[in-house]
Amino acid sequence: MPTPSPRRTATATALSAAILMTLAACGDDGSDGAGAQPPAATIAGVTIAKDTALHDALPEEIRKSGVVRVATDVPYAPFEMFVAEGKPELTGLDYDLGQALGAKLGVKFAFTPQKFDGIVPAIQAGKFDAAMSAMTDNKERQAVVDFVDYSVSGSAIMVVKGNPEKITTLDDLCGRKTAVQAATNQLDLLQKHQAACRAAGRAEIDIQTFPKDSDAQLALRSDKVVAQVQTKPAAGWTAKTADDGKAFEVVDDPAAPGGYGASPNGIAVSKKLPQLSDAIQKALQALIDDGTVTKIFDKYGVASIAVKEATKNAAVD
Repeated sequence: MPTPSPRRTATATALSAAILMTLAACGDDGSDGAGAQPPAATIAGVTIAKDTALHDALPEEIRKSGVVRVATDVPYAPFEMFVAEGKPELTGLDYDLGQALGAKLGVKFAFTPQKFDGIVPAIQAGKFDAAMSAMTDNKERQAVVDFVDYSVSGSAIMVVKGNPEKITTLDDLCGRKTAVQAATNQLDLLQKHQAACRAAGRAEIDIQTFPKDSDAQLALRSDKVVAQVQTKPAAGWTAKTADDGKAFEVVDDPAAPGGYGASPNGIAVSKKLPQLSDAIQKALQALIDDGTVTKIFDKYGVASIAVKEATKNAAVD
């Protein structure tokens, strides 16, 4: 689905050949500086310096090269995006988090585009050390890569700014027109909730499906529906950026802080590099503890999906 839950159980749209040709160096994070230790970096307003102990715990080959080779599928807002259309420089939650981790570990996280369904095979083949691409941690993928989990996300309700209909949970959508993109997990979520509406003696949700997420958003903007259901990261980013944050807001249900049907998302790391996954986990926890992670996630409107503890291979099914 076009704005799917990270990440993503379907194949993402491939980059055009022209863009791929321009991205050999991925802007300022190419691998041509192998062996050079990066200086302290400022990410989301936080200055991050190298932790010598964590650096020393990295695999020898990465310490020598000074580079962690990271695969990513661009664009997939708000996780990975181009700074400007037609330009190679990257931005986004995953990119910023990667730069923060690199600064903490004293190495460069060099991002290179890779079609999503080819990322795990490329890690297995040794082309990449890791991937940061809003990838869902699941047992199937755990068989071939290790995950360091950094977020938990699912579906969310987006309403117009001010929430005039006072929507607080999925139950408040019973009997009301609700927009959703066709053939998505969010449509499945609404369809499954119909039984709860009936059990409560209320009318079913009046589900309005649209071919594109942007069409559903237009219906909400024009008051043809009371809410739109989409992935929580997409909803958070839309609410933060549409009309400079004046058009929409996300309903944060305390019972589902990461969204409905939330699942863990992680940094995929080669099983051949257990020292790397251990070091990334410890670096991520340090960035959680000092508040850097919250600031990075908040920059993209999705602070609620950040984990409080860096775990490995958290998915149980």
